[in-house]
Formats: sequence, structure tokens, C-alpha cells
Amino acid sequence: MQLQAFGGCAEPKALAGALERSQIEAVLYADFQDPCGVAVLAFSEDPAFFVTRLREVLGAEPFASLDHKPTLAMVGRTYSSGYEPDLEDWLLRRPRRTVLNPAWPWAIWYPLRRTGAFARLSAQEQGAILREHGTIGRAYGEADLAHDIRLVCHGLDTHDNDFLIGLVGKELQPLSHLVQAMRKTAQTSEYMASLGPFFVGHALWQSPSR
Repeated sequence: MQLQAFGGCAEPKALAGALERSQIEAVLYADFQDPCGVAVLAFSEDPAFFVTRLREVLGAEPFASLDHKPTLAMVGRTYSSGYEPDLEDWLLRRPRRTVLNPAWPWAIWYPLRRTGAFARLSAQEQGAILREHGTIGRAYGEADLAHDIRLVCHGLDTHDNDFLIGLVGKELQPLSHLVQAMRKTAQTSEYMASLGPFFVGHALWQSPSR
């Protein structure tokens, strides 16, 4: 999954039309922070898609006339912790379902990087820290307040981030509240080297889910 942000957009409907005609899988967001800003979240099982078909679409009009925002470019790949009961669904179908759900138009996307100290912890210590984080996230998901997409970006991110996180939901406030709640966890308060930048968006267009 890759997020590309742009400014100077006076007519987002033209962008939605171009994406629909391209038949790529994507979401077009209105940028919460920029009244003329948008972002495209695109995804594919083939990494070559991002340097071929997506490049063609974003390099042509109406995207070519926009101001690209490289500081908000984010990328990540799905991964498994080894405990998922349906690996194919977790890696390929669940992320698509989550970002393409029309009932969940709000989104917050951000990268993060852990400190080296976390990597030096034992597997048991890491597990306890991650369980604390996971328990909070599951509670928000079960209440239909926030749903997450967790991606890794080792070796893919220009700033050497470890993970890319997407939070989506019906309303923006619970997504912000989840970020706030996570600040109190051991992972965020003790083992986080960097967090952000944050992109906050509202879906203008979503490709049909399949």
C-alpha cells in the first residue's frame, strides 16, 4: 500500500473520474489539513504496479498539474505475526476490505520507528509490550470505533521507518482518541523513536471492493 499526497486541487471530481477509468484499486482522500489537498492510497499484490501503472496514472492529467507532497509519501507491505488463523485473508483481503469500506470514510495514516532498545528486549518482554498495544486496538475495533491496517516498511521508507499504520472509521474523533490512548502504552512512551508525519483524510472516492 502506498499513499501519495498532492496540493493545489481545485476539482477533486476529475481525479476520482481518472482513478475510476484507470480501474486501479485505490482510495481518494480529501486532506483534512489542506483545503486544496488530496491523497491517493493505492495497493497491489505486485510491487511493480507502483512504478508502472500507478506511475502512469499519477503522472498524467489531472494529477500531473497538482503539487506533489513528498513529505507525506508513505509505503508499507502486509505482514504476519504467525498467529493469524487465515493467513491469506490477513495479508490480502482484510486490508482491502478495511480501506474500501464505505461506512468507514475517515482515515489517519502515519509511519513510526521503534528505538533500538526494543529490538534488544527478549521475545517475552516484546510480547508483553505488544499485547498491551493490541488489547487497546482490539477494544476500539470491537466497538466499531477504529479499525487498523498494520504494514511494515523496512527498507522501503525513505526515513527508515519500521511500520505504517492506517486507522479508519465512521468518525474522526475515535481515531484521534485511539492515537491518544496509545501514547500511554510502554511501546509508545518508552520505545518509540519517531511517530508521523500524520495524514488525516476523508474518502472522496473508493474503488469497488472485490
